Amino acid sequence: MPPAPAGDLDARGRVNARGIWAARGGAGAPLLVLLHGMGANASVWERLLPFVEEGWRGRWLAPDLRGHGRSVREGPYGFGAHAADVAALVEAEAAGPVTLVGHSFGGAVAAVVASGWFGPAIDHVAAIGVKIEWTEAEVVRARELAGRPAPVFPTRAEAVDRYLRIAGLVGLASPSSATAAAGVIGSDGQFQVAMDPRALGAVGPSVADLLRLAPAPRLAAGERDPMVTLEQIRRIDPAAEVFEGVGHNAHWEAPERVWRFIEEATR
Repeated sequence: MPPAPAGDLDARGRVNARGIWAARGGAGAPLLVLLHGMGANASVWERLLPFVEEGWRGRWLAPDLRGHGRSVREGPYGFGAHAADVAALVEAEAAGPVTLVGHSFGGAVAAVVASGWFGPAIDHVAAIGVKIEWTEAEVVRARELAGRPAPVFPTRAEAVDRYLRIAGLVGLASPSSATAAAGVIGSDGQFQVAMDPRALGAVGPSVADLLRLAPAPRLAAGERDPMVTLEQIRRIDPAAEVFEGVGHNAHWEAPERVWRFIEEATR
C-alpha cells in the first residue's frame, strides 16, 4: 500500500525574499529539493510526496521555479537565474547533505546548481525525463512563444485544460484536482496558465553540457517518454535507469519506482 497523502501544498508553502514560493516538510539535517519541469509547478510532486514523507530522513523543499505557479513572474529566466534562486533556498535551509531531484527542465537546473558556481555544496543530483536534444526548429519555436503575451481564457476549465497539456498531465491529473488548480490564475473571465511565457526563453543552451556540470548525476526516464531516450541519457550516466511502461511524468505515473530510484541515487 502507498503511504498516506502528504497534504495540501498551499498550506505548507511560503514566499521568500526573492519571490520564490516553496512548500516545506520533514525534519532533520539532510535536505531534499524537488524541482519541477518547464510549465509545471511544485504540485506535480503530489503523488511522490507521500513516499518522501515516509522515507526521507530529513527536510524537503518543493519550490515553484521563477515564472511558474505561485512564484514571482519576473525575469531573467535563464538557467543561471533559476540556479541562483534554488541556491538561495538551499543556503537558507541546509544544515547537512543536500540532494536535488529535478524533472525535465528542473533536472538541468539541478545540475547547474550542483556546478558549485552558486555557493552551496550539493551532494547528489537525480534527474528524471530531461529533454537532452533540442532541434533548431524546437528552439526557434520556444523563443517565438516566449515573445507572445500569455493567453487569456474566458473560463477556468479552458485554462486548466491548457495547463494540463503544457505540464503533460492530460489523462493523469483530474481537471478538478488541487494539482490542476495550482496551474491556473485569474478570475471573472480572465484566466491564465500560471506560467510566464517568457520563461520559455531559457531554451537553447546544450542540455547535455549542463547536466555534466553536476558531479556524477544520476539520470532516469520513462520508457514511453517522447522527449528523451535511454541511449541519450546513458551518454551522460552509463547506469541511467528506465521506468518501464510510463511516459514523461514518471514521478506521477510510478511514484514508488521513482522514489526507489531517488533512494539509490543518494546512497
